Amino acid sequence: MTVPRWRQGTSTSVLPTAYQDAVEILADAAEAMRAGQIATAMGLGDEAAKREGLRSKLKRLVERGWACEDGPGLFTLAEPVARQLAGQAAEPAVGSAVGEGGIESSPAG
Repeated sequence: MTVPRWRQGTSTSVLPTAYQDAVEILADAAEAMRAGQIATAMGLGDEAAKREGLRSKLKRLVERGWACEDGPGLFTLAEPVARQLAGQAAEPAVGSAVGEGGIESSPAG
């Protein structure tokens, strides 16, 4: 299976690159997007063949729980996916030296 079903804790890294790109664009979008808008944002251009190929990928993301089709041709991330991605972005990087009050601390010495 090229696109696994989304489950809590599943990372976008399990998706093929084109699907990862689409998910990232949808995550950054303020509102539902059409396949042509996503294709343009991916640098694919807005030709009919590119749109249709991407639309198939977006429909597959919908079928597998990664995205929703809010209206005919309008795609957004599924709410649990959006929450998980937002939570990942809010977590501090591993090894971050942020102390109390958000101020970086340096080791003594």
